[in-house]
Amino acid sequence: MAHVSYRRGVQRYTSSDEDSARWETFPFRSGDIVVSTRSKSGTTWVQMICALLVHGPDLPAPLGELSPWLDHAVAPLDRVVGRLEGQPYRRIIKTHTPLDGVPIDPRATYLVVGRHPLDLAVSLYHQGDNIDRERVAELTGVPVRRATRPVLHEWLVEWTRDETTPQERMDSLVGVVHHAADAWSRAESTDNVTLLHYADLRADLDGEMRRVADVLGVTVAEDRWPALVAAAGFDRMRDRAETVVPNAGGVLKDPARFFRSGGTGEGAATLSDDELAAYQARVATMARPEVVAWLHEGTARG
Repeated sequence: MAHVSYRRGVQRYTSSDEDSARWETFPFRSGDIVVSTRSKSGTTWVQMICALLVHGPDLPAPLGELSPWLDHAVAPLDRVVGRLEGQPYRRIIKTHTPLDGVPIDPRATYLVVGRHPLDLAVSLYHQGDNIDRERVAELTGVPVRRATRPVLHEWLVEWTRDETTPQERMDSLVGVVHHAADAWSRAESTDNVTLLHYADLRADLDGEMRRVADVLGVTVAEDRWPALVAAAGFDRMRDRAETVVPNAGGVLKDPARFFRSGGTGEGAATLSDDELAAYQARVATMARPEVVAWLHEGTARG
């Protein structure tokens, strides 16, 4: 992964299949919604919530077409931008880039989603088994890097200790905390950045959907809420995996496996007491206490 400034005040993040420079000339328009998350933090969930609020329960196209992943290099940029420019309704754009790598346009609303880093990491580990690396290599032209994969416990311990920077690996622990801390500071100083948390969505989906509607300025008739909340549930999305799951180019082995249990606490339970204490001590050095507490526990913010 490389890290280069490509626009004053905006950083460039790249990986084997992503390039945030694809945002450089993106033509924003009034009302745009940008969903910025770390992987496995509830990205598709929040995209679906936004799509339901904009379109209602009967979406006019598969979610990946309504809300494409702009920085994903498996699809030509002109095709992705052309699809977005052809949308006559309010647009929802997905990114896994931190907001310091995305142009902040006053006409857009930015929704940043957080999740407990250890639970995110466990989901990321399992997601790795569902990615067709040969297909990704075919689409991006980047050769497959083959390596023996450790068991979950070994992998997670190493993940908590990894010192790679966010620019070297956005989904590292340092990258996860950076993504949240950067968004937190922006939410304090601007009214077009809002933070959501995976735990809050699980605890009160109806309430969080109503909060998102308020942020986006969307009015929903009271009798329509039950259908919208039901459509945003995990079980319903799993049932519609073929039209909901992000699978551009067929890079997933099984779209339905994209949705696991969606639980919380699995990451902490995987570590020993000493390993968990070491993780907690390290995270405490990475960001302000309130940011770390929010990442671990949720509760609505900004």
